[in-house]
Amino acid sequence: MQPASAKWYDRRDSVFIEFCVVDSKDVKVSFDKTKFIFSCVGGTDNVRHVNEIDLFEAIEENESKHKRTDRSVLCYLRKAQPGKSWPRITKEKAQLRWLSVDFNNWKEWEDDSEEEMGNFDQFSDMMNNMGGDGFQPGMDGEEDEDTADSDDEKMPDLE
Repeated sequence: MQPASAKWYDRRDSVFIEFCVVDSKDVKVSFDKTKFIFSCVGGTDNVRHVNEIDLFEAIEENESKHKRTDRSVLCYLRKAQPGKSWPRITKEKAQLRWLSVDFNNWKEWEDDSEEEMGNFDQFSDMMNNMGGDGFQPGMDGEEDEDTADSDDEKMPDLE
């Protein structure tokens, strides 16, 4: 028996952990309020993998689930306290050699409110939908009367 290599990432209401086991069979996932256990047989040599994690915070075990693919098993752990960031997935600070952060899916969401993200998305959509062919005052060398500055007046001739 050996632990399966895994990577994890945090979201506002959940934590995801992916066990990287090719051709997994006999997959068993046990969700407990503060503990998570994964086991399977995988690979061409049919190695038995077992991973046990004492979780950083509590989860909703009835709302947590997993999905098996040919390349991995992705587990969705629903946080008991949504909106609280998990700096790590384990209760203890010990570094596990089989566990790493999934930086491809990691997202810094702690400082972003839902409203701010919605405003940012609207702003991004607006910028993407703006065409470059339209006239914008002051951008093509001609000035609109409303945009002329007071210091743009003609200076008197020097004597």
